[in-house]
Amino acid sequence: MGTIFMAQLMGALYGLLAVIFGAFGAHALKKKLTPELLQSFETGVKYQMYHAIVLLVIGFNLGFDAPIDTWIVNCFIFGTLLFSFSIYALCLGAAKGNKPKFLGPVTPIGGLLLVIGWALLLYSFIAHII
Repeated sequence: MGTIFMAQLMGALYGLLAVIFGAFGAHALKKKLTPELLQSFETGVKYQMYHAIVLLVIGFNLGFDAPIDTWIVNCFIFGTLLFSFSIYALCLGAAKGNKPKFLGPVTPIGGLLLVIGWALLLYSFIAHII
């Protein structure tokens, strides 16, 4: 699949799921999660939606004429997957009294990929002047 199509597809999918998960968190999980866990769950939803929008914007606007463009899209796709979805799993696991410890390091790895994606995007904008 092409990078443009992947950015658009994953942006739309992540946006759809962010709305569903946001509603699920606000209604079904409100009584099951502590306020701290609910806030963490909402953080996962927010970051997922932010990056869904970014994927759509760059999918329709980036030139995709350089290898860095593919790296940017992949960092956002995999970073969102690791960051947001590990938060969901950690929150739901904690609510059931079963906190999956192997997911603990996954969240910061996802966050690091998101940071790298943003740094690469910034670099792609300023590369011609440095």
